Amino acid sequence: MSPITSIAVIIAAAVVLFIWNRLPVVVVAMGVALALWATQILTLEQALSGFGDSAVIFIACLFVVSTGLEATGVTAWAGQLLIRWAGEKSRTRLLLLTMGLVSLLTALISVNGAVAALLPVVVVMTVRLRRKSSQLLIPLVFSAHAGSMLALTGTPVNVLVSEAGLDAGVGGFGFFEFALVGIPLLAGTMAIIILFGEGLLPQRNGAKMPADLSRHARTLVEQYGLADGIFQMRVRADSPYVGLSPSDIDFSSFPGLHLVVAQEGESATPLRRPVAESDHLLVRGNAEAAASLAARMHLSFREDMTLDQSEETLFNRQSGLAEVVIPPRSGLIGQTMFPGMVTDSGDLIVLAVQRAGAEINTDAPKSGRGVALRAGDTLLLQGTWKALDVHLSDPDVLVVNSPELVRRQAVPLGPGAYQAIAVLVGMVILLATGLVPPAVAGLFAAGAIVLSRILTVEQSYHAIEWTTVILVGALMPLSLAMVETGTAQLMAEGLVDLVGDAGPYALLGGLFALTALLGQLISNTATALIVIPIGVAAAASMGISPRPVLMSTAVAAAGAFLTPIATPTNLMVMGPGGYAFSDYWKLGLPLLLWFFVVSVFLVPLIWRF
Repeated sequence: MSPITSIAVIIAAAVVLFIWNRLPVVVVAMGVALALWATQILTLEQALSGFGDSAVIFIACLFVVSTGLEATGVTAWAGQLLIRWAGEKSRTRLLLLTMGLVSLLTALISVNGAVAALLPVVVVMTVRLRRKSSQLLIPLVFSAHAGSMLALTGTPVNVLVSEAGLDAGVGGFGFFEFALVGIPLLAGTMAIIILFGEGLLPQRNGAKMPADLSRHARTLVEQYGLADGIFQMRVRADSPYVGLSPSDIDFSSFPGLHLVVAQEGESATPLRRPVAESDHLLVRGNAEAAASLAARMHLSFREDMTLDQSEETLFNRQSGLAEVVIPPRSGLIGQTMFPGMVTDSGDLIVLAVQRAGAEINTDAPKSGRGVALRAGDTLLLQGTWKALDVHLSDPDVLVVNSPELVRRQAVPLGPGAYQAIAVLVGMVILLATGLVPPAVAGLFAAGAIVLSRILTVEQSYHAIEWTTVILVGALMPLSLAMVETGTAQLMAEGLVDLVGDAGPYALLGGLFALTALLGQLISNTATALIVIPIGVAAAASMGISPRPVLMSTAVAAAGAFLTPIATPTNLMVMGPGGYAFSDYWKLGLPLLLWFFVVSVFLVPLIWRF
């Protein structure tokens, strides 16, 4: 069997397996790389060379930056702005803001990252505004696809076509150069969705809607009876408590009050040193007694505290709340706990203990007694977000709602948010100016995310979508094999012969049809890796520049609208939107026609043949 025939068989088998969807895509991709080695088309080093490619490194770094923005509440902040500005009545305004926000996020942090970050926000918004989720979620994803053409970082395909331009000797594409077609693509996408989306999309909700955790703190404060009884007081310089250890603070002169915990002023962690100016005392009791304490002991206290302010005392950028259940066979069963107790780790506070939904033993701080925990008891814990993340992975407790998930939904611009924004801006500047290669800019940004402690090294590993990274790395050698064996040249000549004398516009049309067809069935990244060498070879055969061919391929690859399996994001909204397989092509087909117009007729006006 000739090398060209072998490659044709490998490609056909890969496409069939991708469509069959019974094997993980990473297994299929790795199978392609190993098949290229087994058939002696490539050496082992060549077959595995994709994993060391700079484009793969850059794509992996983008996932770390994206997760850093989400983990610090930057995307939650953007989502809350969306809800605030959208209002309740105007469908057009709501769609414009939703599509505009997701497209901007996509341009900076990729389609998958932007949709994953905004999906729960948009679903919650549909619940609050009493709208059908099916009317918003496909527009969210389809506008993200259009937004991916606004900048180099929008999708791995952009990185691949830019690298292909460098390899072809015509230069890569600038960071914002994609926006020359991205802006018309996005504008047309928005217009089509606003004008025709309501009629082409179904009116339904998903079977299972995700929980709205944006008001989680208020729910816990009300459920555990803390709304009228928790006060945070700042210690002034002339307070008699300055210099005392927390255990020496005596509230016996103030009946009805007890000290929950003394906290460091900046970190909000329980004090392990004497009280100093600007530290905080968390006090539980009635408001009049708390006001009397503040006046006599020189503490700063707001007498007009509302429920929102009381909630903010416990749940803010520095610290949060978590509800945990004691499971059967837990090592905590039988241990004594009481409200106000600091856990053994020294950085979590027990605010309340409930059994069968009723609070128990609230007088333990006065009496010195505690309650022996039983299976099924619930504890309300308060501490810094970092402490909650670290200690609630303990198998002795079951967390009701993940603190990380709650923080991402409910705490806009949390700890590290401004550092994450600064890292993003720095990366964009490096990419836009071309001072360093994209992989270096990505490594700087990912390293800064870790060094600034926004993510730990382990969290950064989990942030990377390894399926995408392995898919790209394993299929990159396929492009090399197609070029070295002449397969790309043969397919390109066949395509040129097919379009005949119709010229380069017909070539773009044929490449668009091929890319769009494959892109509805397999990953658009995998599609681009197959089509790019064909397009470059065809451009060389016709004596035209490969730049319009590459950009046209990128536009076609972004038009993955017709099936839910075309991209992970299409599939991501299928459940929450209650969509059927046929719901995608109804709105996707007019959008794909618009992408065809831009790809075939607008691209050559910007990048000349």
